[in-house]
Amino acid sequence: MSTATTTLPGGTWTMGDLTVSRFGYGAMQLTGPGVMGPPADHAGALAVLWEAVRLGITHIDTADAYGPHVTNRLIREALHPYPDSLHVVTKVGAVRDAQGGWPVAREPDDLRRAVHSNLENLGVESLDLVNLRLGTAEGPRPGSLARPYETLVELQQQGLIRHLGLSNVTAEQVTEAEGIAPFVCVQNLYNLAHRGDDALVDRLAAQGIAYVPFFPLGGFTPVQSDALSTVAARHGVRPMAVALAWLLHRSPNILLIPGTSSVAHLRENVSGAGVALSGQDLAELDAIGRRPPDASSVSPSHP
Repeated sequence: MSTATTTLPGGTWTMGDLTVSRFGYGAMQLTGPGVMGPPADHAGALAVLWEAVRLGITHIDTADAYGPHVTNRLIREALHPYPDSLHVVTKVGAVRDAQGGWPVAREPDDLRRAVHSNLENLGVESLDLVNLRLGTAEGPRPGSLARPYETLVELQQQGLIRHLGLSNVTAEQVTEAEGIAPFVCVQNLYNLAHRGDDALVDRLAAQGIAYVPFFPLGGFTPVQSDALSTVAARHGVRPMAVALAWLLHRSPNILLIPGTSSVAHLRENVSGAGVALSGQDLAELDAIGRRPPDASSVSPSHP
């Protein structure tokens, strides 16, 4: 599905008519503590976005709930008018409350408000890609997605959304969505230690659909972390670099959206994800996923 070239690790992937760098950027960490309020360093946040584009990143992940509204307004301030090559992906289905929680907001009117808020704060007439976030902050939950997904399909038909995606979903919900309308990506929890979506990753790859993992280095037991650190030390890089490189190696449809509020850390992530893993490395890393993580090691799902 790769139709363009880039110097970033992993090359590119095409979602519908959007060709993006497989190494993207997640904007959530540009907010204040707890994903609430503005950043402590406004100029620094803008600098990260500028650097992402300078490096060739063409996939930025955001949500109007981040802040709320903070990341979208920063993206607009830094990058609008957007280069034709840059694609901003957002999500709807949750809002923020005064306590910093993530209550669900998936009634039709909730979703319409969210889409229009994203349009306004990003300064666009149509959103490149909107992910429908299901489940809760603790992870996916079973149940039909038909009503909220059909609402987004209607907004797509009105020209407000170009492409649809799914987030925090079960394999059964993916199947249900396939019977309603096409989608171009699935964004779920997945990393070396949490391989529950292995079959889904492969299924989507065969269909030409992107898989976008969040939480790339979290929920590891101490034993798993030690195994990852051993491979990282062999290459003289940080464990995050190896975790990102493994994801790029795992399947060509995997797209990365690691977040940071630091230009230096962004550059480090990009260079680290390009580390060349040997057959021995891959065998040791695959063994991590065969060591079931303790229940206590699993952190809450990405919002």
